[in-house]
Order: sequence, then C-alpha cells, then structure tokens
Amino acid sequence: MNLLASLRYLVALDEHRHFGRAAQACHITQPALSNALRALEAEFGHVIVRRERNFEGFTVEGERVLASAQRMLHERELLQQELDSVVGRPQGSLSIGAVPTAVPIAARFCALLKARHPGIAPEVRSMSSNELETGLESLTLDMGLGYTDRLRTNGPRLRQIPQYTEHYFFVRRAARAHKSTLQIGPATTWAQAATHPLCLLTREMHNRTIVENAFVEAGVVSRPAIETNSILTLALSVVEGDVCTVMPGALVGAVRGYRELEALPLISPEVRTAIGFIAQGSDRRSRTLEAALTLAQDAAWLRHAAAHSGLLTL
Repeated sequence: MNLLASLRYLVALDEHRHFGRAAQACHITQPALSNALRALEAEFGHVIVRRERNFEGFTVEGERVLASAQRMLHERELLQQELDSVVGRPQGSLSIGAVPTAVPIAARFCALLKARHPGIAPEVRSMSSNELETGLESLTLDMGLGYTDRLRTNGPRLRQIPQYTEHYFFVRRAARAHKSTLQIGPATTWAQAATHPLCLLTREMHNRTIVENAFVEAGVVSRPAIETNSILTLALSVVEGDVCTVMPGALVGAVRGYRELEALPLISPEVRTAIGFIAQGSDRRSRTLEAALTLAQDAAWLRHAAAHSGLLTL
C-alpha cells in the first residue's frame, strides 16, 4: 500500500463527499479508490469511512485519520518545497481561495506573483466564505482572500493581511453605450436601487448578506429577479437583460470593458467592507506561501489592488 497516495484519496473524499467524484479528481477508478481506503482501514485496524450505497461520512476514528492525513500531506509539501527551492527562488504550488467578489484581485495578485517568482504554480479557487474558512482550517488551502471581519471569532490562529476596502455600486445598462468603457455615474441610494429588478449573488455568499443588510438599513426589501453564484452572470444578465445588479468595486473594475454599462456609487447607507488575505498563523510556512505573504504586504502591490477596487475613480 502506498500510504501517501491513500491519504490523498481520503482527503479527496472529504473534499468531494462522493466516491466517484473523488476518484475522478485523483485520476483513478472508483474501485481503485475504494480498495485503497479499505487497505488504509486494514493498516490502522479501524473502520474509517461510513458506507451504505453512498458515502455517508467518516467514523470518529476516520475523522482523526483524516486530520492526520491533512497534516501529513501538508508537511510533505513543505518538505518538497524545501528540497526544490533555493534562497529567493521558491518552487512549488500555492493554493488560494477567494470569495467571488475578490476573484479579480486574486487573479491580478497571482499574475504578479508568477512574474516575480516563475517557480511558483498558483491555483485560484472561487468559493464561499464558509468554504474558504474550512479550506484554511483543513490545510487544503494555503491562503484565502475574503472578508476579514467575519474571521475575528476564529481566534489568533489565522493571520490577516489587509488589502483593500469594498465600496458598492448600482450597475445598470447605460442610456447610451460609451465609446470605449464602462462609466461611473452619479451616486444613488440603496432605496432607489431596490426599485429595480436585480440580479444578486445567492444566499450562501457573504456578499449577499452584506447587500441584504444594506437594503434593510435603507428601510427597503429587495426581491431579486435572478440569483447566481457566478460573478460573470452578474454582469452578463445586465448587459443582455432587463435587470440591474449590485457590485463591489473589484467586480466593476473587472467589467470595465462592457461599455454598455454604467456604475453608480451606492449611498444611504455608505457600506464599507474590509477585504484581506488570510493564512494560518503558524511559524512554519511553505516557501511559496512566504513569497506570497511578502508580495501581499508590498506597497506597490497594495497600490495596484486599490486602483482596481474600492471607489474606482475612473
């Protein structure tokens, strides 16, 4: 039995919660995955996976094995990076989770990180705040870009590096398309925005909670015409349909090329939300994570992030 491979299959099963999808993610057949997990159970002398016709979760013992598997695979990656890297030239993967509204900034960050350190292979995943926090806790993510305010209850184990502040815009089709790019219009109120049919992110997204709270504070109720977990759908539904949307500056900055749109800063209330990178507070970090955290605090990068988010004075 290849112990590390079996541990990877176990972690994949936890991520996908389905035997077939876990096997597909590991590029093996489902019987091969099941056989490897049974061999792992035989190795430890305990049932790890609760099975009926489908995956039913882990046993108490299985949860302990899973936690150890996550730590062992993390340590294995740290060791590999130590062996492959030399001073100033980190080598290895870097997994970054980003809430959908921060994905454009995460993409810019990874592009600059790759240009500075060609040996780093970044992977960016769009995920909800809950998924991001779970990924950091389970060590399946190296760092996240998300709402730092909601992480304060998680204690000092998570390190936070502030990046920018979200400002919010009401985005609609312009009366006349501009010659070249999306335009910033005059400010409008949340109450006025609520009178229009809206496309909003789905309710499991923290951004939706922020938007709903702003409408409540404005004394109105929003009833979205379309809901989505895709930031691209937010923009295209406005371009192609008869709906409007609410976007933070980072998303508005990402769709500047849609000259059919205009974005109006939202006021009454003026909502501001802190966005930052989050990583484990451990002193033992991978070479790739150290390089990423250094860039995240670089003054030139922070100016670049601010230019493509926030209030967007175009």
